[in-house]
Amino acid sequence: MKTYSLPSRGVYMVPQCLDLPSTSLVPCITLISLEMPLEYMMASSAGQNLPDAKDTPLRLTETEHHIPLLDGNPSYIRWDAEGVEKTPENEEEDIKAVAEMINTIQKAQWNSHRHCYSGTHARTQGLVKGKLIVHDNPTHLKQSMFDHPAEYPVVCRYSSEPGDPGLDDRIPQPRGFAIKISDVHGKMLPSPASDILTQDIEFNSTPALDLADAKTTRDIIDLRIKYGNNQSELYKHLEARKDTELQKHRDTVRNTHLESTRQYSQTAYRFGDYVAKYCLVPNSETQKKLFEETVKPADSSDILSRWLQNFHQEHDAEDLLQFQLCENLEDQPVEYAGKVWDLEKYLWQTVATLVVPKQDSFDWELKNFWKIKSGWTHGMV
Repeated sequence: MKTYSLPSRGVYMVPQCLDLPSTSLVPCITLISLEMPLEYMMASSAGQNLPDAKDTPLRLTETEHHIPLLDGNPSYIRWDAEGVEKTPENEEEDIKAVAEMINTIQKAQWNSHRHCYSGTHARTQGLVKGKLIVHDNPTHLKQSMFDHPAEYPVVCRYSSEPGDPGLDDRIPQPRGFAIKISDVHGKMLPSPASDILTQDIEFNSTPALDLADAKTTRDIIDLRIKYGNNQSELYKHLEARKDTELQKHRDTVRNTHLESTRQYSQTAYRFGDYVAKYCLVPNSETQKKLFEETVKPADSSDILSRWLQNFHQEHDAEDLLQFQLCENLEDQPVEYAGKVWDLEKYLWQTVATLVVPKQDSFDWELKNFWKIKSGWTHGMV
């Protein structure tokens, strides 16, 4: 018998004859014998010496328990499957309106600072250089740039999500993280700079996105422009909405050390043949311990940047890049980003490791490089 541990699922016994490799640990189905008695059902029976099942035929039956299938799950939904993309009414009109509103926010910052900022994630908390190490992934995870083991140079930026570059770090708000990966090769997405071989991956510290679709984005950004400086008036309008809790959550997020903060894609993306969300998970013991630190009222207004500088001067950092594949469009909506995909039912699967060595996390030359190179989002198909 071979024993395999599944994260958050306990231990399951698998017959030796199946010879499942540990790299295929993905959520899928339970193995049940056609001829075996009940005790052969592969549940939490670790430690029992069950008879050899080598010569007994097996059938596959879906259950609420999960045991890995070789190289993936046949229920993973393809990106071009029916029902994946449902264009909402007036989406194009909403997108154009949002673009105009973001430009309004940028103009307001220009008038205040005589400096151009992006419409969101305007405050830079730090920038670092490192490398992304792509693992030798199982077949279902060999997608796009993750289809073979490789190492890529990267530049990463920590940020605060609002469009105010002078936002006080003591104010709880979602935080951002972005990776610019260089020297990628393959078919690139169309853009004004599609000849630049870089892949951009962007994250946010909240798993659900309050700007959940184009219509919601248009409504909420309009409210923030009108009432952003008057929270009581803004809340009055937010509390009249059905998604009040989602919209107000940003003001109550845990304000903690950025190097300990898990980051999420929030929205679903095409992942080669499939559809997925992704996240970045702090992996060193030092990073995990830093989660215990939270910002206090007595801290300085730039405390998050200072914490980052102190950390990166003394420690290397390591984070796991993971993907969560779409299996159920009802349970894992693609067009609506305000719902978190169930973290227990749909497991995160690691495809690469981000490694950042000790360094100064606020290098002005690197900051200027980022501003020059971040005009368009680049990426592979």
